[in-house]
Amino acid sequence: MHPRERVRQVCARWGEPEVVRGCAELLRTGPPDEGYLLNLAMSLGELSDRNFFSTGKPPGHGYWARVWAVRALLYVWADEAVSAVVAALQDQHWRVREMAARVVVVRELAQAADALLGDVDDPTPRVRIAVARALAVVGEAEHAHGLQTIRADPEPLVAASGAAALQALSRRLDRAFD
Repeated sequence: MHPRERVRQVCARWGEPEVVRGCAELLRTGPPDEGYLLNLAMSLGELSDRNFFSTGKPPGHGYWARVWAVRALLYVWADEAVSAVVAALQDQHWRVREMAARVVVVRELAQAADALLGDVDDPTPRVRIAVARALAVVGEAEHAHGLQTIRADPEPLVAASGAAALQALSRRLDRAFD
């Protein structure tokens, strides 16, 4: 089932405000061990194994709850989730950082622009690409140097995304950045 449909189902069950609150809490706390947050994470991940997040799993396995929570915020939203999404840009796992940058784009979270600069040299190319796209949407003139850093990336796809994002920022702000 597509994540959008899973989010619709959990919203029908618990209501949009509660789902947004739960997703923000999952981003702050990580893998749940019981109660509503466990049920929410399991529903968002379409899981049936209640022990999926147990400590016996491979190290770092619990990041999936944060990935699913931030991804859900692509489909359901309230402004109370802004601080959790901005904080998720500095998450220890790259999948969370990448998805948080995608949420920044969809929700046009200008509050995240400064935090995005912390990821322009992220070790994961997919994160740097997502950051470039996000800065193109929410960045201001003072964030152009971050896109210039991405444009100079040794990975061709990352560099191309940085160049495209810098052009988009230039068009959006009606100002040249070179």
